[in-house]
Amino acid sequence: MASNDLIDPRRSEPSYGANEREMLEGWLHYHRMTLELKCEGLDDTRCNLRPIPTSSLSLHGLVRHLSEVEHYWTSIVFTGSPRDEGIFCSEASPDADFDEAEASTFAHDLAIFHEQCRLADDRMAPASLDDTGSSPLNGDLVTLRWILTHLIEEYARHNGHADLIRELIDGAVGC
Repeated sequence: MASNDLIDPRRSEPSYGANEREMLEGWLHYHRMTLELKCEGLDDTRCNLRPIPTSSLSLHGLVRHLSEVEHYWTSIVFTGSPRDEGIFCSEASPDADFDEAEASTFAHDLAIFHEQCRLADDRMAPASLDDTGSSPLNGDLVTLRWILTHLIEEYARHNGHADLIRELIDGAVGC
């Protein structure tokens, strides 16, 4: 397969000459779209498959998990919203993002993912990369720069999982 066969106009890398903010936001948007592309064209049954016997990971669960990640880092840590039960997870069910994905449709949870990404972007847009939030775990100050870098790292790691899961589901590679 030629490398340009994998190009999707909905996903592009940031410009080589982008400034720091454009670079960080560009890579975050790139990785968000990568996750969506990994899930594209699958029905609920296949999005919920857990093809790695030793893991509870599914594509649907990854979308739910990254909704939680977006919410936690931009709402709770960055803007200081009260720590709540989360989007899918709760104290009683801390792994509900993965363990309870079948309780909802993928389309419903993808809409929640889109909303969490939009809200995260809205929270970060007016801020400087040097603006800080604070970790509810230890009170340490966390810059927006660190949060953006961490979000990119979370997506990059989980997109690697999504690559493997998708290939095991139907042999699709790329994106």
